[in-house]
Amino acid sequence: MKDQGSICRIGAFYDGSFFSHAQRYFYHERKLGWLSFQPLHGLIEHFMSTKEQGFASYKVVYAAWHQGLFSTKDTTEEQLRFERNRYHDLLHAGVEPKYLPMSQTQGEKGTDVALAVDALQTALDDKIDVAALVTGDGDFVPLVRALNKQGIRVLAAFFDFTDKTGRKCFINERLLNACNYSVNLSALDKDREFKSLFKTLFRIPGEWKNKKSGPPEGSAA
Repeated sequence: MKDQGSICRIGAFYDGSFFSHAQRYFYHERKLGWLSFQPLHGLIEHFMSTKEQGFASYKVVYAAWHQGLFSTKDTTEEQLRFERNRYHDLLHAGVEPKYLPMSQTQGEKGTDVALAVDALQTALDDKIDVAALVTGDGDFVPLVRALNKQGIRVLAAFFDFTDKTGRKCFINERLLNACNYSVNLSALDKDREFKSLFKTLFRIPGEWKNKKSGPPEGSAA
């Protein structure tokens, strides 16, 4: 049992490309709105309260966004405006944006390593009790094992769907099995306990309310 009044400290580590795919899917195809960070953190906190016993409260105390970023010469004006809005969304939600340079020819390089180093360093600094990995990438299995060795439990927060182009979003089975806990965020609208929380995850940004297009549908962001 934890000391009375202790907080379960949660770190949320976002695989930016994985999460962005889900944001576009829910907005353009499910017509639910824009998937937002702060209510998602609240949902993760509630989920962990059902799994980790002995804490007085549960709080996302650290969050970071890892993704590749194109240079201005490789990006459209629309995409630049969208990325600036994304940057503000991250800052308002207390999520640290951690971008790496990306090229048209090589794509994203090093973002998985950067996320893993960030998560492990945060654990080694004794800043978290639980790491929530928002990803489905099997390359993070060694990270999960390393975190477990440090006494950090790991939650896999993932999405499972196929968009209209046939592109799938899912979690690698090895990663699913390696993590201590898992939650399929895209299926929570069918879960009696989480259905009401699921509805709070989405919003329509003011600048999109009178537009049909919303965010760039095929964007890499």
